[in-house]
Amino acid sequence: MKKKILSVLLAMAMIGVTGCAGPREDGGNDAMLNIGILQLMEHGSLDDAREGFVQALADNGYVEGQNIKIDYQNAQGDPNNLNTMSQRLAGNQSDLVLAIGTGAAQSMASVTEEIPILFTAVTDPVDSGLVNTNEAPGTNLSGTNDMSPIKEQIELLVQLCPDIKTIGILYCSGEDNSILQAQQVKEVLEEMSLNWTEATVTNTNDVQQVTQSVAGKCDAIYIPTDNAYASAMGIVAEIAKENKLPVVCGAIEMVRDGGFATLGLNYYNLGYQTGEMAVRVLEGEDISQMSVESLVKYDYYISGEMAQVLGVEVPQELSEYVE
Repeated sequence: MKKKILSVLLAMAMIGVTGCAGPREDGGNDAMLNIGILQLMEHGSLDDAREGFVQALADNGYVEGQNIKIDYQNAQGDPNNLNTMSQRLAGNQSDLVLAIGTGAAQSMASVTEEIPILFTAVTDPVDSGLVNTNEAPGTNLSGTNDMSPIKEQIELLVQLCPDIKTIGILYCSGEDNSILQAQQVKEVLEEMSLNWTEATVTNTNDVQQVTQSVAGKCDAIYIPTDNAYASAMGIVAEIAKENKLPVVCGAIEMVRDGGFATLGLNYYNLGYQTGEMAVRVLEGEDISQMSVESLVKYDYYISGEMAQVLGVEVPQELSEYVE
């Protein structure tokens, strides 16, 4: 009889353990899951990625305050903050962490090999040392990359402004992803027989001076998905207007914040896609075997205000993308 009672108690204990892995169909709260979010800095693209991620969780039954608790940490671009916040999220025994931006992902990876970490807004996860391969990460990390269709973006710029001859490439020298993209831009421009000049910033404080220094040396500007520039697009916009310079950016949010045009990433959709990956992890899938994903679809976005300032007549076939 004692053995039977013990077996029943063990069975009930096992049911309790397995029952807290996900949301109940009736919306009840068996147990809170701890979801950490570490964001490199605050700007439109990264904010949108976070919002898309949280919405994907909610759409799949993981709702903040009901069955998940979200601990959101924003490092504001400070490496010291990244380290402290990573330690906090690891120490809080998070069930899963979302790292937004390469620096955030690298920081989280340095403090835990156990907690599943999903990243987004990372251009090259392999080159950044986050995964062994995109197809089979082999670590406690996977997620979505934000590689831009650079050649198509330059082709869009030439289509809108066919007389340009020299393009200024602007980015932060401290961001590995931006360095990689800038090199790809140069290769594309050389293939298209276009000239280029480049200038880099070390942080957002340099943006105004560096952008102004390049403005007189080029006919247009290209900015990759660079966090320093993404957070200072208002400054870029003023210089672009003053010098009548078209600015093509890597992300739609950067165009909304002051650029001219892009065929680019919608970071909300990228974050949402990462959130769907998170659901799979929370429901038991092995993150070390989950392939890194790319955004399924890129979108055109053209600023009607900037087109008017620049005196650019948008071709009929692209007019539906003017906002």
